[in-house]
Formats: sequence, C-alpha cells, structure tokens
Amino acid sequence: MPDPVDILVIFAHPDDAEFGIGGTVARWCREGKRVAYVACTSGEKGTGDRSLSPEVLAPMRENEQKEAARVLGVTGVEFLRYPDQGVEDTPSFRKVIVRYIRKYRPHTVATLDPYRRYIWHRDHRIVGQVTLDAVYPYARDHLAYPDLLDEGLEPHKVREVLLWGVEEANYYVDITGYFEEKLKALRCHESQMGNHGFEKFRQWLLEENKKMAEG
Repeated sequence: MPDPVDILVIFAHPDDAEFGIGGTVARWCREGKRVAYVACTSGEKGTGDRSLSPEVLAPMRENEQKEAARVLGVTGVEFLRYPDQGVEDTPSFRKVIVRYIRKYRPHTVATLDPYRRYIWHRDHRIVGQVTLDAVYPYARDHLAYPDLLDEGLEPHKVREVLLWGVEEANYYVDITGYFEEKLKALRCHESQMGNHGFEKFRQWLLEENKKMAEG
C-alpha cells in the first residue's frame, strides 16, 4: 500500500491533466501536497501521424506523461491501459477506480467534468462520470465490492471533488506563479504538442487563463 496522498487526479488520456489543471497541480506540489495520477488509457489513438501504430504510440505517451508528472512534482502515475476511445461505464471499470481511491485515500479527487453540454471527448465524459460514481457511494460503502476488504482496501470518504473542463466554473486557483511550469509539463507531451507553433499556443493559453481569471 502506498502512502496516502492529498489529491488523486483521475483522467482519460496522457496530457489531460496538464491541459486541464497543470498549473494547479504545480501549485499543490510546491505547497507540499502529495498528488498522484491515474491515467485510464495510454492515448494510443491520439495522433495524426499515419506512420505511428498504437503499439508504438502507447509507450511513447506513457513516457511523456511520466516526465510531465515529474516536472510538476507528482508522486507517481498509474496507467490502467483501457482502450483509447473505448472506455465504457461498467461495474468492473468503476471497481478499478474505487480500488485506487481506497488505495491512495485522498481528501480531494480531481477529474474531468462529465456534464459539458457540447463537444467533449467521449472518454472524458465516461471517466468523469465513473469517477464521480466511484467517489460516492461506492468508495464509501463497505458492502460495495466487499472483496476489496480482503485486499485490505477499507472504505474511504473523499472530502472534496474538483472538476475541470466545466462550462461555468465556480472555483478558481491562482496559478500566476505556476503558468510556466504548466507549459513546461505540456511540452513533455511532444507527440501531441510538437515544437511547431508552440509560442502561438502559449499566447493562446495565456489569454484563455486571463479570461478565466477575470470571471
């Protein structure tokens, strides 16, 4: 059993966390909080490069994710290796998420908002919904997946859930001093970001963050 963490971040694909809350993760880690990641897929279909097969891309993206996590100060990354674009809301998947919540015993879980009204990756919606269901009531109740008790995984009550990708945010974190760390972590995802046009992307992201800060 690993040591408990303060925050468990659960997401669909490598780079989701850095795009969504990379600056916030950097701030948490610099403040001394322990943060762990759970990546539900390896993002093996996330490319426009026809020379890359899923078998080649999956380990590449996992390595990129591990490096991005290291840059931010994340304690560790768990890869569940569900199929990219093939995540389903099933009891077995929910049980796996419950297992990791009980394993790491976080006070906060951060995940993707499953309730966006418009275009949103299907994996994002499902991972967000399954995570919310796992938090409550399944991780809390000892009669939910009672065989987990035999593994020493006792029920756990998460105190707080944070969602990113929301259309109307009601919670903000000041990442003024951590924006460059977010960018550094994003650059680790070279298969997604590349080098071409990164400065333009940086400026766009800065403007988007300013708009959010203004409310």
